[in-house]
Amino acid sequence: MSVLVRRLEPDEVGLHRDLRLRALSDSPDSFGETFAEASERPDTYWEELTRSVTETGGHVMFVAFEGDNPIGSAYGLRDQEWDDGGRVGGMWVRPESRRLGVGSALLREVLDWARECAFSRLGLWASAQNPAAMAVYRRAGFRDTGSRQSLAREASIGVAPRRPDHHRKPARV
Repeated sequence: MSVLVRRLEPDEVGLHRDLRLRALSDSPDSFGETFAEASERPDTYWEELTRSVTETGGHVMFVAFEGDNPIGSAYGLRDQEWDDGGRVGGMWVRPESRRLGVGSALLREVLDWARECAFSRLGLWASAQNPAAMAVYRRAGFRDTGSRQSLAREASIGVAPRRPDHHRKPARV
């Protein structure tokens, strides 16, 4: 499989919306919002969200493609709690492309972005019900802190593999 990973472009509002809705539909227990909530959002919401991940110096979104087909995405988010840190967010790979290195490629791009931003720490939240995703994060150097957070609709999920090490840069995959 030949995969290209690149940043979302400012004019790709429709692609952004479609990918996010596919992720929420496919993996409802992995995200903090539901497909129903997201699909009801107006176009202006998606335009603003796309602007927030495509403007220089802000958040970022990476999209993985197989040919012309988008097959996954991940956000790099500036963390509001940490001036010197960020988060990996909303990572998703279509089911038929999983376990082929697409998630690792997306995560690698977010890690490179975090280095460009000179972050000293990078964290994420992931569903404890997804051992394959947890393995990708562990291989990239994230560790389970033992901190748990519930999603509003399902009290049994939520795990925080975070890497709050002030003295190390994010791991290289």
